Amino acid sequence: MKAMRFHEFGSTEVLRYEDVDRPVPGTGQVLVRVAATSFNPVDDHIRAGVLAEMVPIALPYVPGIDLAGTVEGLGADVTGFRAGDRVVAMLPLGSGGGAAEYVAVPAESLTPAPRTIELADAAALPLTGLAAWQTVFELGEVRSGQSVLVNGAGGGVGSLVVQLAVDAGARVTAVAAPHHAERLRGYGAHRVVGPLDLAAGPAAVGGPFQVVVNHVRAVPEELARLTAYVADGGVAASTAGPIPEDPARGVRGANLFVRGDGAQLAELVGKVDAGKLRLHVVAHRSVTELAAVHEDAGAGRLTGKTVVLAP
Repeated sequence: MKAMRFHEFGSTEVLRYEDVDRPVPGTGQVLVRVAATSFNPVDDHIRAGVLAEMVPIALPYVPGIDLAGTVEGLGADVTGFRAGDRVVAMLPLGSGGGAAEYVAVPAESLTPAPRTIELADAAALPLTGLAAWQTVFELGEVRSGQSVLVNGAGGGVGSLVVQLAVDAGARVTAVAAPHHAERLRGYGAHRVVGPLDLAAGPAAVGGPFQVVVNHVRAVPEELARLTAYVADGGVAASTAGPIPEDPARGVRGANLFVRGDGAQLAELVGKVDAGKLRLHVVAHRSVTELAAVHEDAGAGRLTGKTVVLAP
């Protein structure tokens, strides 16, 4: 079969499209024929070696954490799936494997794919969806009636955080570039504002807020200013560096390191099929273009979620 992989850490030039052995599913694994994966910033970090200590991998490595595809075969002790089933999964960060024709997946990572969208587009859901779910419900503990600020609401994770928080009954203020405003209002955001002027303080955007979610990378001094945006007894949840706590006001901080979870992914699929969660896919690229996708990401040329189609 064909796969995109790299044999050493480095620039986009280390990515090679080559022939590899088709995997054989082991005990507890499912062989999936890949329809698509998608690009996530972590893919770039893994390839460059930035996460080598945090996320050990074996070389050569096939990138692609997201997976949408159809079941091709079952390993021993696997029940609940059969050949032809449409499935999605977040693959383990340390093994990846989505940028290939086939991948062997732990059965517990899989869940049936959404029925209401194209299978390839479902590859945009797993990692970003799980990151959003874990941010909203585990770190932020968002509840009905709460006020929530989402900084970086136009991105892949931020867009889903807005929708999950709105669905939970929260009043959401979304912070994003102006071209995202109409879409975010369509997701139910109570207010949409442009990039934060941290010098103006929380009152300028209707704060402070019971939950602040940050997806915007910033220097420590800027992150520290976000603490003031959190109301007394509130929480700051971040995927882009720690926001300092303020024990005197009961403000706590929480940082996300996303993990695969088949049960949570099934909840997300249910929300997609119920029309409560919309995916914003802006481009479809072939896996043969994956090096160019990585290069575009590094240069800031990706304008949104990019789905990477299998060979």
